[in-house]
Amino acid sequence: MTPGSDATPDLMRLDAEELAAVVPPVLVRAERLAKSVLLGAHGRRQTGAGDTFWQFRPATPTDEARRIDWRKSARGDQAFVQEKEWQVARNAVIWVDQSQSMQFSSLARSKADRAEVLGLALAILLLRAGERAGLAGPKPVPPARGAAQAGRIAQALDFTVNDDYGVPPEIELDAGAIVLVSDFLGDLHRIEAALGKLADRGQRVVMLQAIDPQESHFPFDGRTVFESMTGALRYEVDQASALRERYLARLEARQAWLRDFARARGWAFGRHVTDHSPTNALLWLRNAVEGQA
Repeated sequence: MTPGSDATPDLMRLDAEELAAVVPPVLVRAERLAKSVLLGAHGRRQTGAGDTFWQFRPATPTDEARRIDWRKSARGDQAFVQEKEWQVARNAVIWVDQSQSMQFSSLARSKADRAEVLGLALAILLLRAGERAGLAGPKPVPPARGAAQAGRIAQALDFTVNDDYGVPPEIELDAGAIVLVSDFLGDLHRIEAALGKLADRGQRVVMLQAIDPQESHFPFDGRTVFESMTGALRYEVDQASALRERYLARLEARQAWLRDFARARGWAFGRHVTDHSPTNALLWLRNAVEGQA
């Protein structure tokens, strides 16, 4: 529409709806979540190439005269040099588990929905900091900078897979950090094999386990039928409460294994229950990517 045209309100509404349809809803929600996190000083807190002032240090005989901060040095007898903060952009590749297990929810939204929003919001934070973000999986998006990259990632997230449980893929994309968001509830041997291949790359990996509150607390009682999302697995029990203690122990053992696997390799492992604040989970992800978790 151009200014001064005789477009009717109905035509204008149709144009607006057509434009809105191009923007994936997950992108709108991820933008909102990213805005709730104050980016703050995003630098790496170490000296290096960059434009942001970090600290003064005493000048040495090897420093060039042009590097001396004469205003600071004039306050005393010591000459000082400004050090800049290292701001070289890094690549982060994010994998969001889209298996059928992730479609489960006892709430309004599924684990997959929360994982998508968290992964995309993390990408938005990184992109706003001038870093590169990309997506791994069936629809890979190579790491790149710029606001348009968030839209490309959002579009590529619009899919599901038919497998009951997800396994981290082999990631061929160049990555300074690999972020995995999944429930990690599948076959542990397959998960271990997949994580082992990522460990061979020698890169930092951040794992966030996203689980539903029912999976976290096991509130079941009486006769209950447990069935996987595809229906391939089915188990019926007369007294579900009798399984609670064993189930929670096995869940804790799995989480401990994932945590120990990550710690032994200098990685980060976190846990997020989907009835908790996504803001806290996003803060943890951001800090973990920067090696602060």
